[in-house]
Amino acid sequence: MTTLPARAPGTTLIAGCGKLGTALGHRIIAAGGRVVALRRDVSGVPPTFSSIAADLSEPSATPLPHADSLVVTLTPSAVNGGYRTALSGLTAALPTRPTRTVFVSSTGVFESWRGPQPITESGEPTGETERARMLIDGESAAVDILGAIILRPAGIYGPGRDFLIRQTLTAPSVDGGRMTNRIHEADLARALEVLLTMEAPPRVLHAVDEEPAALRAVVDHIASRLGVTAPPTAESNEPSGNAFDGTALRSVLGHLEYPDYRVGYDELVAAHGRQD
Repeated sequence: MTTLPARAPGTTLIAGCGKLGTALGHRIIAAGGRVVALRRDVSGVPPTFSSIAADLSEPSATPLPHADSLVVTLTPSAVNGGYRTALSGLTAALPTRPTRTVFVSSTGVFESWRGPQPITESGEPTGETERARMLIDGESAAVDILGAIILRPAGIYGPGRDFLIRQTLTAPSVDGGRMTNRIHEADLARALEVLLTMEAPPRVLHAVDEEPAALRAVVDHIASRLGVTAPPTAESNEPSGNAFDGTALRSVLGHLEYPDYRVGYDELVAAHGRQD
């Protein structure tokens, strides 16, 4: 028996609708909802989405339609005036505040973290780097202005996101001692959909798979699947990075389609071989 979501998808406005927003939008439409994509260039928006061309770093001159839900996927580089200015302008252009908003942040809020590992949702990021501080400011603005749920993905990978495969093939060396975390785009889009539709979503959720791993182990695995020699570890390499606990995400989703880097990268490497 299929369990119906506690909250109907309705109309979802996706601000900064790139690859992730598009993957989410397809899921929402398949579930019977409507998607409005808001981005600077709408030429690549799927025809099944409605679209509005807008630069959120500038005040909106066009009123936005009613939206039951709002998903904000803006990166720091896309909000030149800061997150608070962009989100205030976005809210002012909406006829009513959406009943649910998810702000897509990043586990980068914990850059240079000095606290306990693995990091859980109870950890309070302290903003040790400029990027971390920008992301924390964005989260704070999203909560203050929109009452947002905060979703923090780790490194996103999947079809069209093959940076690490290219790095394995071409990099002269890698930061092998760095602890890394990742999430497959398919699992991340599903997490977003569930946060929009579940009855009582968590206020903060880390989107990470089940196995943090040193970059050395991930690159070696990719190299073995490609049949190439892995780039060496950089001479100046020292242990760094963070490990995140993905227990909360699994409690929300039940399971991950791509629970670790081996499952995900084996599929990507196979697809890479078919393209050659």
